[in-house]
Amino acid sequence: MVKLYFMKMENKKLGEAFEPNLGLSSAQVLCLPLTRSGLTEKLLHLAKHRATALSTVSNGGGSDRWSTSRYVEPPLETVDKAVALKPGQILRESTPRDQGFESTLCKPDALYLTAFEMFNRSSEQPARISFEDFFDLISVTRSVQWAPLNVQSDFIRRYFGKDRNNRLGYLEFCQLLRDFHGEQALEAFQRFDSEKKGAISAAQFCEIMSTVKGHMLSDFVRSHLADFFKGHGAQSVTFPVFTAFISLLDKLELVRRIYLTLAKGNLQTALPEKEFLHAAQPYAQVTPLELEILFSFVEMMHTGRREITFEDLTRLQPYPLEGTTYPWPLTTVKAVEKPSERGRLIVAVESLYRFGLGSIGGATGATAVYPIDLVKTRMQNQRSNRSFGELMYRNSWDCFKKVFRYEGFFGLYRGLAPQLAGIIPEKAIKLTVNDFVRDKFTDAGRIPFWAEVLAGGCGGASQVMFTNPVEIVKIRLQTAGEVQTGKLPSLPSVLRQLGFAGLYKGASACFMRDIPFSAIYFPFYAHAKLWFADKDGHNDPWSLFCAAFIAGVPAAGLCTPPDVVKTRLQVPASTGKTHYSGLLDGFREVWREEGFRAFWKGSAARILRSSPQFGVTLMVYELLQRMFFVDFGGTRPAGSERPGAGGSYDKAIDHHPDHIGGYRLARATLAGVQSKFGLFLPTFKAGAKTS
Repeated sequence: MVKLYFMKMENKKLGEAFEPNLGLSSAQVLCLPLTRSGLTEKLLHLAKHRATALSTVSNGGGSDRWSTSRYVEPPLETVDKAVALKPGQILRESTPRDQGFESTLCKPDALYLTAFEMFNRSSEQPARISFEDFFDLISVTRSVQWAPLNVQSDFIRRYFGKDRNNRLGYLEFCQLLRDFHGEQALEAFQRFDSEKKGAISAAQFCEIMSTVKGHMLSDFVRSHLADFFKGHGAQSVTFPVFTAFISLLDKLELVRRIYLTLAKGNLQTALPEKEFLHAAQPYAQVTPLELEILFSFVEMMHTGRREITFEDLTRLQPYPLEGTTYPWPLTTVKAVEKPSERGRLIVAVESLYRFGLGSIGGATGATAVYPIDLVKTRMQNQRSNRSFGELMYRNSWDCFKKVFRYEGFFGLYRGLAPQLAGIIPEKAIKLTVNDFVRDKFTDAGRIPFWAEVLAGGCGGASQVMFTNPVEIVKIRLQTAGEVQTGKLPSLPSVLRQLGFAGLYKGASACFMRDIPFSAIYFPFYAHAKLWFADKDGHNDPWSLFCAAFIAGVPAAGLCTPPDVVKTRLQVPASTGKTHYSGLLDGFREVWREEGFRAFWKGSAARILRSSPQFGVTLMVYELLQRMFFVDFGGTRPAGSERPGAGGSYDKAIDHHPDHIGGYRLARATLAGVQSKFGLFLPTFKAGAKTS
């Protein structure tokens, strides 16, 4: 079948040659508008079947005649020569030794290699490009058809010599390809500037950019080129503006890098012109004139505002980079098309969404560190006054060992049920309120530090209504194992004993502990995420855990004194121990009987419990927002979005079942030759004509 296919290429028309693989008649193929992706599809099948034929040859199943251009190129009597050059020049590089095109596609510089082979018509090794090779193909590209190549120009002489006898190797040719369109634009400027005034009209500038530099223009830039000059009242374009405009298009990736450095992971941050200009000063490649042009386009996007966002940069990219990618996305829902559609209902739904994810994160974190919490509670409840006899636990580790020895593994999880029942609303309401208040004070992706502290404090205050009942029940169950006689109390019996009012005993101490804790924790966490973010400002799961863990150290440590008093107030009174009448009395009696050090009892266990618990909780909370992403048009967690690393060339991977190995990159590579180098060759249209 493979031989039959290539034999048909020799005697049949182009459409019939494709018939065995595409299932299309000659008329169907020739009438298809062969756009960039269409042409790539045909070339991909040519390359795939040619590699199969070469494999047959290398295994002794055929002769070398199957690898000649006679059986690869479409017959020239059916198509324009320029169109035939494209598949012919790419596929002629194939040899049984290196598997040809597929091997090229697997190489790191496949884009340049493919372009090189399009021009290469020699059989010498290593291959070299002559002026004739270069001229034959470049002369039929769209830009050279508009502005014919000046073969006597200094540019041609510099690369090919005065007599055009120089032959360029691969590396030299790559530089030629990189410089060609810049030189062509310069020649076009000189041609329009016939009076040598150093300026051309705005219409002439737009014509040059649309033809010679069209591959570097995004849809937004292309459609607003004329408006750009009208807005400035400019009738002509000077040479400095001309070169700065083209230079800016070449440096958009550098501009993007400067933005990411300033944004620190928050891709919704709007950076003002002065701040951006100051940050760009260390980069000598970016000039003030180029940034003036940049922010002039930004002002066209946001009337009266010269602040740039990542979305603005994406609109300026000719082949936009992916701006919001998330690890392991399971669902992606867009609740609103644009932020202006964000109403009260959407805000309410967003809060419910955060509440649900916060519940899961909180339950996961609490379960992971519950044994540490039990040890912390027992250490804080232990009185250090010698009048109460010998100490039961020497330290936190001794407490852990004794609980495990005398109460078993499940003794470490005594009281977990009420903990989980309360942790779901507790952590969920804290995270939801903190995010809600932060949203209210966030402007253009930025929030002042005092607002971060306020948001954290509000989150801490809101959780007490859930925290206090859970804490008092949990403490009663956790300390029950210290009593060796009698039946251990159950959850229902504790609830009956306390009653509703008893569930809020020690609430004032809870407020004193939870409000400062959250006011310290959440701002610290937000800034710690920036420290652990990568160069693009993105936080991976490990960096999220580390940031949340470290933020818990000062927050938990500094809030230990009110936690000690809260524990003493909520533990049931027993014979021989001091009773506390309230919060202030608790502080006073602990200080009088046990001294300053007593306020820091269990601080190590508290830090070891709170830090990993919040590390797990915040990590799970943010990862769930990435996995089940819903765009509500509001703010998103900083560091959750990963800016794209490349344009269409990097993303357009072919998933056709017949295209394996390097062929999965064929479509992207051939499209990249056009988008990166501006090599727009003629394409098929109805009637088998070329354009």
